[in-house]
Parts: sequence; structure tokens; C-alpha cells
Amino acid sequence: MTSSDRVSAPFVELLDTRPETLREAAEDFGHLVCAPPLGVLRPRSAAEIRDALAYAGPRGIPVAARAGGHSMYGQGQAPGGIVLDLRELSAVGPVTGDRVEAEAGALWRDVLTATLPYGLAPPVLTDYLGAGVGGVLSVGGLGGAGHRHGLVADSVLELEVVTGAGEHLVCSPEHHGALFHAVLAGLGQVAVIVRATLRLSPAPALVRRYCLYYPDLDAYLSDQHLLATDGRFGYLEGQARPVEDTVDGWRYMVEAVAAHQGPTPPDDTALLRDLSFGTAEIEDLGYPEFADRVAVDEETLRASGEWLHPHPWLNLLLPEDTAASVVTGILADPAFTDLRENGLVLLYPLLTRTLRAPLFRRPRGEVVHLLALLRTAVPGAADPMVAANRRAYEYARAEGAVAYPANALPMSPADWREHYGSLWGTLAEAKAVHDPHGVLGRGHGMWR
Repeated sequence: MTSSDRVSAPFVELLDTRPETLREAAEDFGHLVCAPPLGVLRPRSAAEIRDALAYAGPRGIPVAARAGGHSMYGQGQAPGGIVLDLRELSAVGPVTGDRVEAEAGALWRDVLTATLPYGLAPPVLTDYLGAGVGGVLSVGGLGGAGHRHGLVADSVLELEVVTGAGEHLVCSPEHHGALFHAVLAGLGQVAVIVRATLRLSPAPALVRRYCLYYPDLDAYLSDQHLLATDGRFGYLEGQARPVEDTVDGWRYMVEAVAAHQGPTPPDDTALLRDLSFGTAEIEDLGYPEFADRVAVDEETLRASGEWLHPHPWLNLLLPEDTAASVVTGILADPAFTDLRENGLVLLYPLLTRTLRAPLFRRPRGEVVHLLALLRTAVPGAADPMVAANRRAYEYARAEGAVAYPANALPMSPADWREHYGSLWGTLAEAKAVHDPHGVLGRGHGMWR
């Protein structure tokens, strides 16, 4: 009797196959791909995940893990397979020194709630704290402190995982290092994250937020380069915003944040020296309020019902030498006109030397720019937007860009091989060793 035969009977009894459960698992935040699974498992331990993969692997049954369910294009779904709903694995703690343990189903909001009483926080947080720990680490995780500290995944010290082969392992850079580096920013291709040990850094009590406005893209990008490389701000993002009463005009906003503890505020003159912005808005906020500020937008969108509409988002990383032309070209494309009325455009710099996860793909150059086109579609009207994403991706790729792989973007195996370039062999080898039956991460479409 094989190990998969021994676990088959009790494992199958744990699957939730109720129609309402399958309908929920068939959708994700993108609401663009509907892919019902065979069943949903809510594991309460690594052993139950191990049993699921030991059962599914030899049978070729797809398996996908999800917590927050914030994939865009079916990446966290398992059509005809098993979805591991990790929300029962949501414990955070203990906080020990400068580190904390967090299970994969915890939300980043939960992590911050656990660490702030100790005056600590992860060095980098995503803007949306309602995402799951495991999902963010699987894509890498970008945030406003990235120019200083890299990816969210770069703060991981140790992982507990179950591989696609059904092995339950603890890995770190020093122990099972190849597996560790294949899991972080590895898009869930080789293992399911069960738990992560995260490095922490001091959290401020207050922050001063500067919104600096620019009428000119070149001046904006030049100042963003300066701010990213000199590191004067702990948090640095930015946006392109439509100019009112114009058909196609845009202006640009640097969003820069400096920490402070209260009585002595930051020196505005020193922080804003050598910058060429036009106007500025400055405000002080409590750090918890600033870190979870997107929660207010989420509440509004849930109340209006828009949170459940399709989200054909596109995230690209642009090399600095072509960023201006690519941004100008995409924002002028009639297919993206809706961004002016019903979308958000993020545009901010990262330093490639800080982005350390080996499988995280980045463009050439010292400074690169995230261009995030965050759109909401009317139900039934998203297909042209996804097609526009594909055209924009091909245009930007020809100019040296790469995708940040949290997108509503159809990708073929050939696209993925080009995306990974010289690292494709590293990922393929890790896949062969740790997911020999190829049951994990099928939603990305890498191996068809």
C-alpha cells in the first residue's frame, strides 16, 4: 500500500463539496476566471496539507492554496482539483526579539496587530493589509519601503512548507536553501507555505506624509530617482492622476513618508531640498492609521458593491531609461481611458539591489519603476480590458519591462520562459524535484 492509499479515505472525508463552497472557491478578487474545484479542504495543520498533497500528487489532481483570495486571474484556483483554504492556519506569534512567526493564512493586518504592541513591524508592508501572508510571500510583495528594504519576502528568515511531493520541511537560507529560495517569489510552484518567520524592525508612533505634485513626468521621475537613491524618506510611492477638465492630461504625485516619535517633527526644509515639485500637502498620521489606510477604501467599495466587480489589474516593472515613454504611451492609449474615471495609477521607484529573492524578476538598471494600472470593470465588460493588458504588456516588454506577476494577464509557457530568462532552468529543476507530479500552481499556466 502506498502512502497516498493510506491517506485517501480520511482525507476525502474532510473535503467540503457543498455547492456554495465550490462557488466561493471558483472565484478570486479578479472575478475574471471562474474555475470550480472538486472540493475545498480547510487544513488545521501541516499534516493535513501533507495528506492532501500525498493524495493529489500521484493522481495528478491540481492543488491550490488561498487565504485572502486576492489573485487576479485564477492563479489561486484549482479547476477540478482541491483548494486549500488556509484561513484556519492564521495564528501570529510569538514575537521574540526582532522576529515573529505567522501562519500562511494570517492577514498582514493580523501580523501588524501582533507586533505593534512591541513597537515593531515588518520592514516592508504591502499597501493592502487584507492580503494573506502566504500569497504575498509567493509573489514577492511590493511596498513603499521597498527602496530601502526590498521585497516583503526579503524579510523572511525561515519557512515551514509542504512540497508538492508531500514532504513537510522547514527551510531557510542555510537549511534546504534551494527550496527556500524557490518558494519566496516562486508563485506557489513547488510548495505550500504553512508558516513564516519574519524579521521585524522598529515601528514609529507617527508619520509625516508629504504629497508633492508635478505637472511634468520627466521632473517627477528625476525626483523619484533622487529620493529612492538617497533614502531620505522611509516610505516612497507615487501616482499619476488625471488633470480635471482635460481629455488626456495627467499630473504626478510623489507620496513620501518620514517617521517621527512626536515632540520633534521632521525638518520639512531638509527633507524637501533639491526637489522641483509645484505644490505640496503635508499631514501627520498615526502609524497604524497610515499602514492600514486602504481599509477605509475597502469598506466604501464593499458598501457600494464594487469590491465584487471584476478587477483587470496590470502591474509592470519598467526600466528607468524607458519608463517615461512607456508610461506616456500606455496612459495615452484609448483602451486605458477608463483609468481617468474609475481607476488608480501607481508609479514609484525601487532599487534593484534591494530586491534579493533570486526568482523575483526585475528589469535592467539601478532604479526601476512600478507601474500599476488598477481598474474596476462593470460585470461582463472586462474582456476588452484584459486584452488591453496583454497589448500593454507586449509593448512594455519590448522596452525592457517585466511583469510583476499579480495580474489579470494571460501568459503562455513561452511567455513565462521569457519572463524568467536564465532563471527558467532553476525554477524548472526545483519544480521537478519538489512537485514532480506538477499539481501546484497550475493557475499561472507555466507548464502547459
